[in-house]
Amino acid sequence: MGVDQAEEGVVLRRRGCSCTKDDFLPEESFQSWGNYVKALKETPFRLADRVLSRSMDSTELVDMKARSQNEMKKTLNWWDLMWFGMGAVIGAGIFVLTGQEANEDAGPAVVLSYVVSGVSAMLSVFCYTEFAVEIPVAGGSFAYLRVELGDFVAFIAAGNILLEYVIGGAAVARSWTSYFATLCNHDADDFRIKAHGLSENYSHLDPIAVGVLAIVCVIAVLSTKGSSRLNYVASIVHIVVILFIIIAGLANANTANYTPFTPYGPRGIFKASAVLFFAYVGFDAVSTMAEETKNPGRDIPIGLVGSMVVTTILYCLLAFTLCLMQPYGQIDKNAPFSLAFEAVGMSWAKYVVAAGALKGMTSVLLVGAVGQARYLTHIARTHVMPPWLAQVNEKTGTPVNATVVMLAATAVFALFSDLDILSKLLSISTLFIFMLVALALIVRRYYVSGVTSKVNRIKLIAFLVVILGSSMATSIYWAKSEDWVGYVITLPIWFSATFGLWYFIPQARNPTIWGVPLVPWLPSASIAINMFLLGSIDRQSFERFAFWTGVILVYYFFFGLHASYDTAKEYEKKGLELDGTQLKKFEEGNESSLVKDSESGGYGGDSGKGSAVLGK
Repeated sequence: MGVDQAEEGVVLRRRGCSCTKDDFLPEESFQSWGNYVKALKETPFRLADRVLSRSMDSTELVDMKARSQNEMKKTLNWWDLMWFGMGAVIGAGIFVLTGQEANEDAGPAVVLSYVVSGVSAMLSVFCYTEFAVEIPVAGGSFAYLRVELGDFVAFIAAGNILLEYVIGGAAVARSWTSYFATLCNHDADDFRIKAHGLSENYSHLDPIAVGVLAIVCVIAVLSTKGSSRLNYVASIVHIVVILFIIIAGLANANTANYTPFTPYGPRGIFKASAVLFFAYVGFDAVSTMAEETKNPGRDIPIGLVGSMVVTTILYCLLAFTLCLMQPYGQIDKNAPFSLAFEAVGMSWAKYVVAAGALKGMTSVLLVGAVGQARYLTHIARTHVMPPWLAQVNEKTGTPVNATVVMLAATAVFALFSDLDILSKLLSISTLFIFMLVALALIVRRYYVSGVTSKVNRIKLIAFLVVILGSSMATSIYWAKSEDWVGYVITLPIWFSATFGLWYFIPQARNPTIWGVPLVPWLPSASIAINMFLLGSIDRQSFERFAFWTGVILVYYFFFGLHASYDTAKEYEKKGLELDGTQLKKFEEGNESSLVKDSESGGYGGDSGKGSAVLGK
């Protein structure tokens, strides 16, 4: 259902599909070619404005939500979120990549790779949780970064968030086909179409993956609560199958298979960790459901942290079991658990494993569809993406347009792309975003406009630069050198910068409901580990990542920048009011123009925001 803006702010609704130009490019810059040319000439000025602009908590919580015309229904509690979390995470990563990394990179030590990835994921979970409690909106990390690091950084992250979800869904959909083939006693390529004119990595077309995504799309647009119930049932079946794998697998264990434990050395463990981080991707989708959660302050911490703890334990047990069942060199890279049972004489068990894997992957696709649509909805609310994508259906209370568009893009990737390419590219995007969220949390705690002194702001910038620089140096050294001497330099520098931040700068804001413990140590460690894991990913994946970033920047400079700039300035002029008090300007580029809330004193949800920290 579309909307037309009438005079005096009256909104007239029209029936049917919203397919007019104003549904996609309603901003002033796109009303004529003359306006567009003028906007392009102002690109440097507008870019500077967007780089230095920061949003506010109140803007994300109130104004942005209002742009979807209809509210999302608050139907979820902590129990729903915990099962959503496990449903989002436990899927293709554990059932496919475990075999690949045990065989090629880590050997039996793949269990340690899961521990390293799990620690990194848990640190990120803590950072996400504080933001999701304080800013419970559908935008997830996009909204958090807009508030703390500014509009431009948030857009770069947004492009990679969308890539993360599209690629993640495509990888799981193709894995769904692999396990379905196992269930039918066929090879996965028997169900794929060979396109001889395409590159080898893109020539195995997967129509089954596309069909599964179409079914998931229908379920996701009908009801969030209905999706939750279906995920709940599927996840229970999945957990039962996982417990069966662990118990039956350990009953057929051979401890000789654990020798040698680290055939590829420490480098292999960390290289596998970077790829296996893909197995933990999905928990951030739970943060996007904060807008539909009944009690975010209680439900989100329990749901996010609880699901990640359970997931990490199950992953380590599954990896431990697999390598006890079979020598690492004989583990199948496509369907490791199914064929491991066949190797120990339990051929019938491979059908149980395949069925459980299919259940798990279906849950991952469903939760991913729900989460990615909510990301895109909030991004479109800022008009950096077409506002047509921000519409929430009045009847279902779900973002139908965003759901269909995201899953259509996912289906295209799933049809063409190989799993190995998808998983490595996905890990780069995810680690990059998680690093930015951890950085944003430090900024949130230590910088509040009008509260943090100029001296402390300079100290904060200096310490953050050193933390980022030392973390990056550690990552590059790991990627380029086999020696360990460099860590004696980079790690103490990271520690000293984190200690300096903790000791010399007072926190400017305390979380009102739930906060990350051990700040700045925990988010600083998250930055360091995420960057370190990036150093284990191959060059080709970084080239694809750079290409994608270039693509989204081209879009931004020609469309997104001007649309979001026009929208921001329009809302500045309107002087909207909230709760009887003047609402601060939509997004400000300098401290002097802020209107402080007399009751909050610059703290809490309506704290004044100046320009982004690095831009002041």
